[in-house]
Amino acid sequence: MEAYLNFPGNAEEALKFYARCLGGGVVGDIYRYSAMPPGEMPVPPGWDNKVLHATFESEGARFMASDVPPEQSPPGYSGFAMSVYVPKDKARAQKVFNDLAEGGKVTMPFAPPFWGGSFGMCTDKFGVPWMVSCEVE
Repeated sequence: MEAYLNFPGNAEEALKFYARCLGGGVVGDIYRYSAMPPGEMPVPPGWDNKVLHATFESEGARFMASDVPPEQSPPGYSGFAMSVYVPKDKARAQKVFNDLAEGGKVTMPFAPPFWGGSFGMCTDKFGVPWMVSCEVE
């Protein structure tokens, strides 16, 4: 299974942010609304260059993303979190957490939880919830 994140018109900005935070980046082409055959679905004015579909990959993990036109279901994230596991490198895990939290909201500071290791939760500036963990305290 892979996560598919929907954005209200800023998917490309989010993907660049995730590349900076997580390393990696978009694999393959970014498909644009302008590439759809005429009549496939209505495209709002000004959305020709928005992201119809993209796949992001970092260290073997991947997710997909797109922009969702305003007249479709608006994106909203609840009931899940994107999870990043950084093995054996607490400093890198802390950096990933700090970068994802930049401009967003920390919901649980990155620290040793009662079960061991290091763990933190945040919601990024795009409204996407994240959990970052490492087995090292």
